Amino acid sequence: MDIAAELWAQNQDLAIACLNNAFVQGIGNGTLAHQKFAYYVGQDAFFLEAFARAYSIAAAKAPDWQAFSTFHDLAGGVLQELKLHGSYAKTWDIEIQQVTPGIATRRYTDFLLATAWSQDVGVTASAMLPCMKLYAFLGQQLATNGIPDHAYADWIRTYSSGEFHPLVTQLEELAQRYATLTPLVQSTYRYAMQCELDFFQASWDLR
Repeated sequence: MDIAAELWAQNQDLAIACLNNAFVQGIGNGTLAHQKFAYYVGQDAFFLEAFARAYSIAAAKAPDWQAFSTFHDLAGGVLQELKLHGSYAKTWDIEIQQVTPGIATRRYTDFLLATAWSQDVGVTASAMLPCMKLYAFLGQQLATNGIPDHAYADWIRTYSSGEFHPLVTQLEELAQRYATLTPLVQSTYRYAMQCELDFFQASWDLR
């Protein structure tokens, strides 16, 4: 059984809800208000720092050197994403180092870090996989007719790129090696997917 594929199939309703969310659609067509995207960039920078820490915790708990090395490589990928956010920060004058996390952001990061500390690496990989898989999916969908020419083109280009997808595959392989399709893994994955939807909605709801 391909665990990552099965979990993704079980949660297609939330993946489609994320794609159809007004915030994501606003990125896709370039109509998203800049202040909403600026808020998202700050929140996502806070989230990504926690995401990198969760990878590092999982690496420390890895049962073999291969998993240890892969988790560290994935943490490096997160640092590359943070560089993209740094470029956004310069463009739109965002102080990403002074972000106060919103409720949806804190709920997601607390969940990820608690999972990384308390669970084995299979469950942790399952908690982190929705973010990676979803962003690859969103990038591909928004780039279906080519990369648009608007302020959010770099976001679409990043997550639809051939450089991002190998990171998704690495995490899927970790889930396949170390996770089993238990109710805990299924509920963990689905909770993370719901956190993704709530994260986008919180940015859209910004007033």
